[in-house]
Amino acid sequence: MSGTDASAPHSRTEAAPPARAEAAPPAGFGRLPWTAFVIIVVLVVVAVFAPVIAPHSATEQSLPDKLRPPAWQEGGSATHLLGTDLLGRDVLSRLVYGARVSLTVALAALLCGGGVGLALGIVAGYAGGRLDGLIMRVVDATLTFPTILIALLLTVSLGQGLRTIVIAVTLIIWARFARVVRGEVLAVKARDFVALARVHGCSHLRIMAIHIVPNVMNTFMVLLTLHIGFVIIVEASLSFLGAGIAPPTPSWGQMVADGRSHIASGWWLSVVPGTAILLVVLAFNLFGDWLRDWLDPRLRPL
Repeated sequence: MSGTDASAPHSRTEAAPPARAEAAPPAGFGRLPWTAFVIIVVLVVVAVFAPVIAPHSATEQSLPDKLRPPAWQEGGSATHLLGTDLLGRDVLSRLVYGARVSLTVALAALLCGGGVGLALGIVAGYAGGRLDGLIMRVVDATLTFPTILIALLLTVSLGQGLRTIVIAVTLIIWARFARVVRGEVLAVKARDFVALARVHGCSHLRIMAIHIVPNVMNTFMVLLTLHIGFVIIVEASLSFLGAGIAPPTPSWGQMVADGRSHIASGWWLSVVPGTAILLVVLAFNLFGDWLRDWLDPRLRPL
């Protein structure tokens, strides 16, 4: 007979079944700046559907209704939710159409300047030697030019308008893209798959198009996002100085300039468009920071 009672309960407990693994969210998705994302979506929707969303004409004047305060202030009206300006134009409608101007300038300038910077950065980084040195010296010289001064000179020679602003921003912003893209190309060019492509007899154009460009697009997209706010600030500054979009087309910078002399009696003339510039630029900067972390595998959580 053994020393252990067979009728005694087992001292060992059965192992619990393994817990079912839950699907993890995409890396970085949980840290998406939702407030910034919503502001960007609202800006795009407002810019695209401005004629439908704006309650009034952005350029129609009504002098009897001038300097009406916002609806929540005494003397305000629900007809003009954000009040009216010095010429009786609805501030909300001008704000809506001004969003279209700001977004159009940003997209046009970034596509032109970013495209030129991307191409020259790839050529400089891949070719190296004297061509690289020449392009980089032009980049250094371009970065020393003051943006506002160039824009003012172009306005004097070409006149006010969307084309002048796009040309001015393009002449400055391409150098920023070229410098960063060149650094990325230098790192990609030293990798093994580029050396193997050369061994297999691939042409330089094919190597740049097939092997270099896809590996620098993440950085390029982050630069585009981060510079949208910069372009919006430049456009607003030029319009504030009278060198931007020609009136009566509404522009946020021009709206701020029109209301600066009436900040005590008509605070909404400058505060409303100024707040819009602040929120949009901040939203694009926050979204650009998140996009950089999300696209860079070295910054993703394990």
